Amino acid sequence: MDEALRILEHEFRNEPGSFLLRLRCDLVWDRDAFSRLESAARAVCERLEDAETLPRWLAVGYYQLATEVPAWTSHPDFPRPEPREYYDACIERLTDLADWFFHGWHAYTEPHEWTEL
Repeated sequence: MDEALRILEHEFRNEPGSFLLRLRCDLVWDRDAFSRLESAARAVCERLEDAETLPRWLAVGYYQLATEVPAWTSHPDFPRPEPREYYDACIERLTDLADWFFHGWHAYTEPHEWTEL
């Protein structure tokens, strides 16, 4: 298994230290962990965009990114030390990645440069 898949497995299993576990249980948005997760999710989307079938564990994980992360972070008491625009951009990125994963293409004109968040 390559590094991107290892990172996603760690995240989607909600293992200790994962972005998703800390977000849900500790209400902490770990910016570095999010960057690792986002980069790995993007790499896997690119690798699997022509795949006819997708592993269920990945599908469940991408669904979680697109639905649960926005739900958890939309609560008015969720702590947001970063500007609101940062979180909005991150949620949009997760939604874009889930769309890419499930459809096999992203909605941007190529060549598209994914900005760092």
